Parts: sequence; C-alpha cells; structure tokens
Amino acid sequence: MNFTIEEVDKVKILRLREERLDTRIAPDLKAQLLVLLKNASDRLLIDLSEVKYVDSSGLGAILLGLRQARDLNAKYAMFGAQKRVQSLINIAQLGNVLVNYADEKEALKNL
Repeated sequence: MNFTIEEVDKVKILRLREERLDTRIAPDLKAQLLVLLKNASDRLLIDLSEVKYVDSSGLGAILLGLRQARDLNAKYAMFGAQKRVQSLINIAQLGNVLVNYADEKEALKNL
C-alpha cells in the first residue's frame, strides 16, 4: 500500500496514494489504522482524494477504523472522497456513519 502519514494541528492524516482501495490494499489499510489509533492518535483523518474506486473490502477497512476509533473515544473522519467512492458509501447506507469532508481544510476545521 502506498501512503504517507502527516500531522497537522495535532491531527494525524493518512494519505492514501492509491487509485483503488480493494482486496489488495484493504488488509494493509486495516493494519495501519489500528496502529495509528492505538498509538495515542485521538484524531485521525483519511485522505481519499486520490482514490477513484473502493470495493466492499476497502469500505470494510474504513469501517474497522471507525469502530476502533469509537472504542478509543477518538475522532475519525475522511475527506476528499470522489463522487464514485461517495456513491458506494451512500448505496451501502453509510453516509450518516462515515463522515466525509470535501477537503482537508474543512476536515481539520470540523474535527
């Protein structure tokens, strides 16, 4: 999985550098999210701006991060989801559960 991790205003940002979040990437994303959240990151953002396609396993990885964040009382959201990715989230009826901000600036302001 190609990604970078940054910290901006005490918020960890995991930037996915992949066009597809699918069965090939999902296990690595799950592992990375668990590590980030367990290592005292109480605010985590996922940058999906480069992701053009997500399948059910990719969506499952994002949801695993959400569950872990809730268990740890951490704030967790994503930003930059493209129309196709947001459409899958809405079809899965997860639009109210997975917070997706339009851009990084909005996400940092609201997290």
